[in-house]
Parts: sequence; structure tokens; C-alpha cells
Amino acid sequence: MGGTKDEEFHHGSSALSTNYKLSDNYDEEFDDDDGKPKRSGTVWTASAHIITAIIGSGVLSLAWGTAQLGWIGGVGTLVIFSGITLYTSNLLADCYRSPDPVTGKRNPTYMDEVQANLGRSSRIACGIVQYANLTGMVIGYTITASISMVAVHKSNCFHGKGHATNCKFTCNPYMIGLGIFEIVLSQIRNLHKLTWLSTVAAIMSFGYATIGIGLAIAKVVSGDGGKTTLTGVEVGIDVTGAEKTWRMFRALGDIAFAYSFAQVLVEIQDTLKSTPAENKVMKKANTVGVITTTSFYMMCGCLGYAAFGNSAPGNMLTGFGFYEPFWLVDLANIFIVIHLVGAYQVFAQPVYSKIESLAAEKWPNSTFVKAEYPIKISSRIEFSVNLLRLTGRTIFVILVTTLAMAMPFFNDILSFLGSLGFWPLTVYFPVEMYIAQQKIKWRSIKWFMLQLLSLLCLLVSLAAAVGSIQGVGESLRSSKPFQYKV
Repeated sequence: MGGTKDEEFHHGSSALSTNYKLSDNYDEEFDDDDGKPKRSGTVWTASAHIITAIIGSGVLSLAWGTAQLGWIGGVGTLVIFSGITLYTSNLLADCYRSPDPVTGKRNPTYMDEVQANLGRSSRIACGIVQYANLTGMVIGYTITASISMVAVHKSNCFHGKGHATNCKFTCNPYMIGLGIFEIVLSQIRNLHKLTWLSTVAAIMSFGYATIGIGLAIAKVVSGDGGKTTLTGVEVGIDVTGAEKTWRMFRALGDIAFAYSFAQVLVEIQDTLKSTPAENKVMKKANTVGVITTTSFYMMCGCLGYAAFGNSAPGNMLTGFGFYEPFWLVDLANIFIVIHLVGAYQVFAQPVYSKIESLAAEKWPNSTFVKAEYPIKISSRIEFSVNLLRLTGRTIFVILVTTLAMAMPFFNDILSFLGSLGFWPLTVYFPVEMYIAQQKIKWRSIKWFMLQLLSLLCLLVSLAAAVGSIQGVGESLRSSKPFQYKV
């Protein structure tokens, strides 16, 4: 039986004794300008994907970050990072098609954009950073989701036994349960099919952020707010000089992480329909996404800092700054888990897509790689199974879950992930591609300004990386892998 007898399947020939089809897009219509299934994304679906990607676990660490930087540094850093993210994301949106941003050839992945504008060597460097960062983000979301699950357990423990009770539990069973569920969700073929999940996740993110803001406001209004200062935690009172420096660096990383979505921006843009022009629609989606998230970040960071002061916990909802009403804290953490289940897929799908496209290029006639086996559940519900998708994605989720159980240090992991991806993916590559595409003259004023922006963001990323590595080192000395309890 030859793997190329695709037409016989369509005509119901009995020559095919096995019910499968060699196709990457089973039962889909091929009528877009690049031969792929017709895209149907809009500014609202793209905005939902962006909000799902941005408003994640990082929002809950912003009160802690603001406490390290103070009112001046905390608010200023949030505003600056939001402006940089919006500006460079719009530069990236213009590079989706090349050489012309409206009529040029599509570049469906970040790596394709980089190769089209900067060449193969830059593509390889981008790929290493992008996929390492995407994998790291998925590990981070696994850690955070499990901590929120444990927080529900702890909240009920504190409520039943008192706040002084030693309620500590391991995250491992929750990570394993999450991993099993993500294996099932990972069988969703691609990001185009995940709009419903991103929409649910975006709603959940608004839900838990609103609860956190409401609890913080209640704490401030009751007169129980913590001590705050213009410059954050005070040397000699709260921390030593060295600790202050390390914490400031890690806070920068946390805020950078909170704005990380460039690594999936191109894949999100690739879901948009071709009219109106994708770059114009994506810029609107970027604006909606960044303004919406920055508003929530300001409220979470500032109100959280006002509520807890310089002793703000690393995670506002799981660090038990709030004990009561316990059911509302539980609800917020359930929202976090649902949101991170969706965010996991938004960041994992580009990794899956890359692995599977490489396999398809190497083994184009392999039934293991290409065959889709349709499974009919009812007259209205039907899906297909691919052996590579089933085994490859399962192995990926297992590896991610294992790594998450080995190093579940929330704030330091967030900071490291932020520092790893912020400069190269959010700033450097978008700036360099924009310079190449627009043919900006070397040493012109605009060239100098763009390079200055890139240099300053590099310094911030290096500082955050150093601070986060120091924090991870401290955490490793105080706890053992696979035995961490919260």
C-alpha cells in the first residue's frame, strides 16, 4: 500500500484497507495565498491570544516587584516596558510579509521572518532562543498552575485549622495531573483551532486579576495596608544593600516576563485573514492587548504594593497575603489554573509545529509522520489522530512536567525566563529586521535611536539574568529537587 495514494481515499476505493489520509490538514479547505487552510482570525481573536499570552502568572508577582523598586521605580518600569513592548511588537508585525509589509510573501513563523530579513545565521540564533524560551515559559506555567492548585488546598487547610497551622503540601501530584490534561489538549492540531481556549483563558485572567485587585482595595480601605516608600524596600531595615540590589534585578526580570509574548506574536498574526492587511490588524490587536494588560498590571502592582507594603509576597494570591474570604481566594486560584491551561497551549503549539514540520520535511512519505486517522464519536463530533502528534507531544509534556517538578522556584524562575527572552525576541530581532526591511541608513539619527533602545534593553536583561541566577542558587541551597513544598 503506497503512502501516495491519496486520491483513492477521496473516491472511497477499496484499495485502501486502512482508513487514513496523508495530509497535514485533514478535511480542511486549501484556498489561502500560500496554499494553507484559509485563515479566519480577526483583531478580536488575535487580542484574545495576546491577552492569554501576556496576562499570566507574572501579574501576581508585580506587587512584589513594585515593593523592590518602590513607587517611582515600579510604576516607571511598568510604563517603560509597556511602551517598548508595544513599539517593538508593531515593528515585528510589519515584518510578517516581506519585502513589502502588505503584499509581500508570508512569513508564518518568527524564524521565517528573521531569515527573510536577516539571513540564515540569524534564523538559527533566533530559533535557539525562541524555542528555549517557549519551553521555559511552558515549564513556568506548569509550576505556577500547580502552586495555585496547592493554594486552594492550603486555603481550605488554613480556614479549617487556623492561620497558624503549618499547611505545606507538595506540588508534584498537581503537576502530574496537569500534565495528563495537557497531553489531551495537545492533540488539538494547531493555534488556529485554539481560539475558544484563548477566549476562555482571557476571561479567566480578568477574573483572577479583578479578585486580586478587589482584595487589595479592601485591605487598603480597612486601614490595614503595609508601609510603602518611594524607593521600595529599605536598606538596613528590610534588607541588606546586596539583597536590595539582587532583588531589584530580579524585579526587572519579573516585569520583563510579565510583558513576554513576542515569541508567539508571529504565530498569532499567522491566524489572521488576509483582508484587511495583517500588519494593520495586528497593530490594533497589539494596542488592545498591551493597553488592557498594562491597566491590569498597574492596578495589581500598585494596589498590591499599597496593601502589603515592602513585605509584599512573591505571589499575591498564593503567597497568602489574603486568607479570607477563603472561597474567593479559592475561586481566584481556580481561575489562574484554567487560564494557565490555555496559556500552556498558546506557547507550546509553536514548538509542536516546528518539530512536526521538520519531521514532515525529513520523512515526507511516512505514515507515522503524515497519516491522519479519523475517529468518529457521533454524527456531529469527529477528530483525527496522528501518531507523531500523539507520541511527540506526549513526550514533550512529560519532559516539561519532570523539569517543573525538579525546580519549582516561582519568582526566580519567572525572572530568569523574562531575562532570557525579553531582549533578543522582544527588542533585538524586531529592531534589526525593521532596519533591514525599511533600509534605514547606517549611523542615521533613527538608526542610532533604535540601537540605543536595543542596548539599554540588553543591559536590563543582563541585570535581570544575574539577579535571577543568584536567586535560583539560593533556592537550590534551601530545598531539594522533587521535594519542594509550598
